[in-house]
Amino acid sequence: MSFSFLTHLECPRCHTRHDADTQAHLCACGSPLLARYDLAAVREQLSKDALQQREPSLWRYHELLPVCSAEHVVTLGEGMTPLLPLPRLGKKLAMNQLYVKDEGVIPTGSFKARGAAVGVSRAKELGVQVLAMPTNGNAGGAWATYSARAGLDAVVVMPEGAPLITRNECAISGAHLFLVNGLISDAGAIVGRAVKAHGWYDASTLKEPYRIEGKKTMGYELAEQFHWNVPDVILYPTGGGVGIIGIYKALRELQELGWIGERLPRLVAVQATGCAPIVKAWQEGRDTSELWKDSSTIAFGINVPKALGDFLVLEAVRNTNGCALAVDDDELLQAQAELASNEGLFVCPEGAATLVAARKLRQQGWIQADERVVLLNTGSGIKYPNTVRVSAPLLQPQDELPMP
Repeated sequence: MSFSFLTHLECPRCHTRHDADTQAHLCACGSPLLARYDLAAVREQLSKDALQQREPSLWRYHELLPVCSAEHVVTLGEGMTPLLPLPRLGKKLAMNQLYVKDEGVIPTGSFKARGAAVGVSRAKELGVQVLAMPTNGNAGGAWATYSARAGLDAVVVMPEGAPLITRNECAISGAHLFLVNGLISDAGAIVGRAVKAHGWYDASTLKEPYRIEGKKTMGYELAEQFHWNVPDVILYPTGGGVGIIGIYKALRELQELGWIGERLPRLVAVQATGCAPIVKAWQEGRDTSELWKDSSTIAFGINVPKALGDFLVLEAVRNTNGCALAVDDDELLQAQAELASNEGLFVCPEGAATLVAARKLRQQGWIQADERVVLLNTGSGIKYPNTVRVSAPLLQPQDELPMP
């Protein structure tokens, strides 16, 4: 009984095969690498029914993950996040089957824990001792946390404007934290030079092939939570795009296993109007995006001017008959308040952007009233205190409370 059926790494651009048992990063052609599995063998060993007996974490899918030995698994109980109906907002939007998959309750408070759990576990298995990465915040916090759990050294570089909470998360986890007066692209350049100089493991987005494997488990979970009848539409806040790439990869793997049918959900990449390179590329029919100059959005996690895996994001959107659209910061902040006041969900601004997009697509008729629609909330709003402004009345001890 194999713990993992990982066979090799493959370049999705030139299809060169790479050895999975080395510390591989990008293909010689510059493309990210994707992990491949012996899915025929998985079909023989694993069934949908067998999953029901396993722990409610992403490691329930270990045959389809790249960690080859259980002893190298680094975990904080991540995965199997709730899938919640949104009845009040659904009624307002004339959407009868509106759901949110809430990644805000996962360890470290964001979906980045999935990529960190699998990425750090595999790095540990491959003998890595020091890893380095640029981040807009949450990924750094997650990789620092899981590196501490694994006993690895983590070097994290993030923009000076990154959320204070994620800075603190890195620091208290023992990571070597540095701030840069610039964007994540500037942080990435600094990390790239350090990796070359010191031989550290580059854990940058899609520059190692295993972060995506953790994030793809969102796709497995959604299929399982819907009893293997996939939704019609999945809206995803897209920065580096690893989540939407991973979900698409998971759905394709599930098709090959015969666990879902031919129909796939339409994938929607949601960006902010202040940083929308994927949206622009999709609108122009391009296969890759251009660098978005002077990018800015309060949804810091999707402030990525140029994604290394942009061509894979666009492929996922187009191959599922999906779309890409951008929303304003004012709109997503209002949506964040709507989700909290109507459904009791304090989501991150990136997650709130998907509600704005769903409303627009419903108004355009692109989403139909009876379609099953999933918003992906990628993190907890508690990690973004600057998005909420509160002005509460000040009472004196002798004052009475007014009626609500």
